[in-house]
Amino acid sequence: MRTRLLVMMALQTAVWGAWAPKLFPYMTMLGFGPGRQALVGSAWGIASVIGIFFSNQFADRRFSAERFLAVSHLIGGLCLVGTGFATDFWPFFACFLGYSLVYVPTLSVANTLAFANLAQPAREFGAVRLGGTLGWVLASWPFVFLLGAQATAAQVRWIFLVAAILSFAMAAYALALPHTPPRREGAVDRLAWRRAIACLRQPAVAVLFLVTLLDAVVHNGYFVMSDAFLTNRVGIAGNLSMVVLSLGQVAEMATMAVLGWVLARLGWRLTMIIGILGHAARFLVFAFLADSVPAIVAVQLLHGVCYAFFFATVYIFVDDAFPKDVRVSAQGLFNLLILGVGNVIASFVFPALSSRWTVVVDTAAGPQAAVDYRTLFLVPTALALAGAVLLALFFRPGQGVGRGVGQGAEQPVEV
Repeated sequence: MRTRLLVMMALQTAVWGAWAPKLFPYMTMLGFGPGRQALVGSAWGIASVIGIFFSNQFADRRFSAERFLAVSHLIGGLCLVGTGFATDFWPFFACFLGYSLVYVPTLSVANTLAFANLAQPAREFGAVRLGGTLGWVLASWPFVFLLGAQATAAQVRWIFLVAAILSFAMAAYALALPHTPPRREGAVDRLAWRRAIACLRQPAVAVLFLVTLLDAVVHNGYFVMSDAFLTNRVGIAGNLSMVVLSLGQVAEMATMAVLGWVLARLGWRLTMIIGILGHAARFLVFAFLADSVPAIVAVQLLHGVCYAFFFATVYIFVDDAFPKDVRVSAQGLFNLLILGVGNVIASFVFPALSSRWTVVVDTAAGPQAAVDYRTLFLVPTALALAGAVLLALFFRPGQGVGRGVGQGAEQPVEV
């Protein structure tokens, strides 16, 4: 069963990983300006908001999980094919938004299916979720052969076509997954969202909520800017940039393996600070060592620290600190920041700043437009440092919050 669920997670995430790194460079190739790029990036955020309520209030109660996954990925695959062949903005946006609306709910539904079919979910889910990281890494390898060193728009459109193939494969595979019936009507607390939001009155939770928003903007900004930076500034071949970026996911697997040990010894605050400082360090290397290919490639490994030590730790903290009956909704609130709000802000801010800080430089081939990446990357660096300072000065979860990591008896956040 764990192997079957691991394959499910790998296919589920590979669909996402196939298009995400090159989405914004591809839109630049199509001639979409910063405003239009921001709209496309916002589609994922819009879908995150709608998807959370849709999956909780409709999908979980009306469809078996495996059938919901199959239908959603079938429709999503068709939308991805449309996105790949659309070159005008509005058809492109409509297809990508359609894909986003049906794909985002599958993230939580896949988790639901896994939890429902594991004998010991708390112990076994980590190993199953590792399939998602593996799927993201594997999704980058077809493009070594599909793209050229100087990839054209006609080649890069394959990011959507490969994602569509993976989506169709996931739709077929979902039908072979164990039957997981919808939850009973009474299984969902209609007031859980309000009670989870009320937890933000607690100072520690409010500070963490704000810092998560800051780091979500930085994290999503990395995906907005990094591929173009690698190919246009560092000089990494277009068919290898996604493989270089996938090194971060390889490191994530190793970092997740030691996360429990680190939490037990450093606690919530210091572990999260290290994670968010990882983002600052990576962007500082991008800003000041862009001429060193080995340094740029090596610093990708910090992604594992950034994700595991901050975002994964946030999820564990929420599960540990919030009352049991609102934990799912609390996870949804923080997930809304990471997948939704942070994504929307990054999609608006960083393309606009890239356009603003584009300068004309003289080259052997004549005047060329180039982004001032050093100035650009100091923005996410400053955001990450601000988040680290907020955690250091104001994040006080209190003794005992986090029994699972050796900080005493459990003291859930009061509502």
